Amino acid sequence: MLRVRCLRGGSRGAEAAHYIGWRVFTGWVQRSLQSTQAATASQNTCAADDKASSPVPKDCPVCSYNEWDPLEEVIVGRAENACVPPFSVEVKANTYEKYWGFYQKFGGQSFPKDHVKKAIAEIEEMCNILKREGVIVKRPDPIDWSVKYKTPDFESTGMYAAMPRDILLVVGNEIIEAPMAWRARFFEYRAYRRIIKDYFNSGAKWTTAPKPTMADELYDQDYPIHSVEDRHKLAAQGKFVTTEFEPCFDAADFIRAGRDIFVQRSQVTNYMGIEWMRRHLAPHYRVHIISFKDPNPMHIDATFNIIGPGLVLSNPDRPCHQIELFKKAGWTVIRPPVPLIPDDHPLWMSSKWLSMNVLMLDEKRVMVDANETSIQKMFENLGISTIKVNIRHANSLGGGFHCWTCDIRRRGTLQSYFD
Repeated sequence: MLRVRCLRGGSRGAEAAHYIGWRVFTGWVQRSLQSTQAATASQNTCAADDKASSPVPKDCPVCSYNEWDPLEEVIVGRAENACVPPFSVEVKANTYEKYWGFYQKFGGQSFPKDHVKKAIAEIEEMCNILKREGVIVKRPDPIDWSVKYKTPDFESTGMYAAMPRDILLVVGNEIIEAPMAWRARFFEYRAYRRIIKDYFNSGAKWTTAPKPTMADELYDQDYPIHSVEDRHKLAAQGKFVTTEFEPCFDAADFIRAGRDIFVQRSQVTNYMGIEWMRRHLAPHYRVHIISFKDPNPMHIDATFNIIGPGLVLSNPDRPCHQIELFKKAGWTVIRPPVPLIPDDHPLWMSSKWLSMNVLMLDEKRVMVDANETSIQKMFENLGISTIKVNIRHANSLGGGFHCWTCDIRRRGTLQSYFD
């Protein structure tokens, strides 16, 4: 999942949905906000009776309801041919200022080849370890992302197929293909189409969300970011680089807990995109907006990572504004330790908090960074055994274990954890 860690984080937007330039949508934004506050209520108006759930077809290879049931099949991304995205307004808004020169110089070209080579080797080893743990691993197709493309609205080159969590969301037996918000990621879905067609032919549902035009109107062309202080101020005001011109979202801004799915308004996910998901998944699922003290939110899973029934990792640097809803529902909220990654390690598209971007193989097994001994100890104290893998070079490209994967099948059933 692309973790531009000034990226991946929470948004202040749920509280400040003050509707930046899109008053037409005021009513449904308010309804979405109300659903957040009702997250722990058993009488949620979007709730469905258990008997109303559509059964998953027998032998369907796609079935996943949460982030922790026993993992049986997963898609793991590829670092091959990874390209630096062009330095457009939406990329600028989601990257640290110290890396802006890097993007200006190398946009449209390969990430440093030696670094990519090491990332490829790390992810291959990660795949081997997953297979040894009994997990079926699928990979997207390699594509030349340096090819320039043109639509009626923009020109760009591509980026990569490294982060399936960004573009694919599995809800039950349905694969939802996210529309994305970066122009460099417009055609990223092509790398996954072979796999998804196979799943569809085996009985899975397959939904592609409305593809945005990504015209200039989707972005605030004058979005004023020059410092972390600016970012905090804008986020607190509910202002983002993406407008409400058309729906957009990255799948990685959603995280699942059975019938309840949590989402943040971020630099890549707007309220129209959230509303599309809410309507699409109703009445069997409830979509709740949550928000965080985050100067530049993009992708939720290095800010708020649900690791078990009633168990969540909450980033202490980006506290959740609605955390009391989880506590009142009896959830245990864990503050992960400060990451150990050194300051001089390049993180072009991510932050140090990828240390908490872990992949649960089941409730008692977690894949975690081999270098992050502090969080390993935290998991062991929770009675969760750690599977240690080094993906530090892969981290630089934008994600941790959760980002680099999309769980296709977990052995479990649809449950409600908030009623």
